[in-house]
Amino acid sequence: MLSPNLILLYVEDPTRSARFYADLIGREPAAAFPSYVAFELENGLTFSLWSTQAKDFVSSGTGHRAEIAFMVADDAEVERLHGEWRNRGISIEQELMTAVFGRTFVALDPDGHRLRVCRPDG
Repeated sequence: MLSPNLILLYVEDPTRSARFYADLIGREPAAAFPSYVAFELENGLTFSLWSTQAKDFVSSGTGHRAEIAFMVADDAEVERLHGEWRNRGISIEQELMTAVFGRTFVALDPDGHRLRVCRPDG
């Protein structure tokens, strides 16, 4: 069975995005090149940033129709992170709200990728 083990975001400036994510997730990249940066996460997933300006970059896709979700323990942690991220100056696209699955909000990274914070369903 195949299991995804890499999330790759296309970014304008990998250095800027790497600083953003290193601060957000509290870890430094495992690999960093001018056009590509990779973070190894505790759950075995690799999270990478690839420059749209790289000479070998090819994509006809546009838009941000996906989200990276950070599921946290409870609604109180969702609310705490909302305040912390807002205080850091991170752009909030969807304000704190209660959805069918609980408290949630959506922030944006420097390239406009959606970052949802919520608790697990149930």
